Amino acid sequence: MSLNSKSLRFNDKASPFFRVFDISILIIALFVAVLIHDIGFTKDYLLLLLASLVIFTFASEVIGLYYKAVIGKFFRRIVELFLVVNFVFLLIILTLFLMKETEHYSRFVIIVWYFLSLIMLTGWRLLYRSINLKRYKMGEGLKRVAIVGLTDSGVKVFDEIEQYKELGLKVVGFFDDRPESRIKKEGFSKVYLDKLQGNLNDLLVKAQNNELDNIYICLPLWAEKRIAEIIRIFGDSTINVYMVPDLLLDTLMHGEVNHLGVVTTISVFDTHLNRRSNQFVKRTEDIILSILILMLISPIMLIVALGVKLSSSGPVFYKQTRVGWGGKNFSMLKFRSMPVDVEKNGVQWGSAKDKTNTKFGQFIRSMSLDELPQFLNVLKGDMSIVGPRPERDVFVAKFRQEIPFYMQKHMVKAGITGWAQINGLRGDTSLEKRIEYDIQYINSWSLWFDIKIIFWTLFKGFVNKNAY
Repeated sequence: MSLNSKSLRFNDKASPFFRVFDISILIIALFVAVLIHDIGFTKDYLLLLLASLVIFTFASEVIGLYYKAVIGKFFRRIVELFLVVNFVFLLIILTLFLMKETEHYSRFVIIVWYFLSLIMLTGWRLLYRSINLKRYKMGEGLKRVAIVGLTDSGVKVFDEIEQYKELGLKVVGFFDDRPESRIKKEGFSKVYLDKLQGNLNDLLVKAQNNELDNIYICLPLWAEKRIAEIIRIFGDSTINVYMVPDLLLDTLMHGEVNHLGVVTTISVFDTHLNRRSNQFVKRTEDIILSILILMLISPIMLIVALGVKLSSSGPVFYKQTRVGWGGKNFSMLKFRSMPVDVEKNGVQWGSAKDKTNTKFGQFIRSMSLDELPQFLNVLKGDMSIVGPRPERDVFVAKFRQEIPFYMQKHMVKAGITGWAQINGLRGDTSLEKRIEYDIQYINSWSLWFDIKIIFWTLFKGFVNKNAY
């Protein structure tokens, strides 16, 4: 299990500068495009510019373009920038077309404006990153970091800092109060053992001598008394101190600090989709995509429906009671792949090969074509396109007793595809592993993450070797 990069996010102090610079580039790019075409900057172009700036700002905030720099994700930010710019210009062009206002604008100006914006917005980011990396390589501006605890999470912090130079951090070493002989029994490699610099007293001396900038406490949470003591000790210094959750809690919690009046709280079980703004974004994504997809797949659905009807007697659709958002039941639609009443004596989990399917039913299961009607569930609001796959209520009652944190998957809407499914966890596969991936999705949700999952589903999510 890898250390979640959220624990090493750092505030990007340049974010306000990024916003202003991006807006300035869009303005300059349009002026240059108009100047090249040698036409006047009319009121129409001013209105177009103002509309584009509003859309760009909104889209940037929705996709999280400026929401903290995340380590090792520079090229992801470039892709996000590309998506935002394309969204802005596609929306502008579509709006002008629908309003029949295209004759007031030069296609040359808009095309030049688009390419100039994309090149300049990308170019200055590459330049900014290149300058910073060069400075860090020369040892300029680096923050000196100490890691408290040669532990699994401490090693992960070390590895992340070493891998992503754009963080601008330099690890001074590990500091641990345990005897070195005991630490060696943990099985850490020589690379990490060579970085062991002493105990907490040695670390305090370095902190008081201004030889450090940051300390990351990487101790398990059961050592709460020792952690409290360490925090008290380093209260006698001006150093920045950070807590890194141990691996279990890092998977299960956001660790976001909130306030309830004057009381400070840290989220343990929570999801980004508890926020109304994110719910709006997610629902908008589902409505737009489900309508588009249903329009595209309607001929396929018609053929499948005809195949089901001709291959066996009974209804085309099959409704199953599944557990969704908030642990509530809903009726999930599928194309019927089994003979009628085949489950009258009850259902069993797994055993895909023992399922009684029609020949056509087995085919549509293997290609996941039986799942297509679930886009109607998405449009209705019972499901989302991306999310944990729902289970039957009879299985949920059993699994929640056997698998820790199983019910956490129901903190979001169930999905047609999900993070677990594109990682091969479908049908008769490890339920525990599937829950782990579902929780990772819930904790890491973003519009970009959904797009990524949908993209990979197109390439490897349809053929189901474990169909049941």
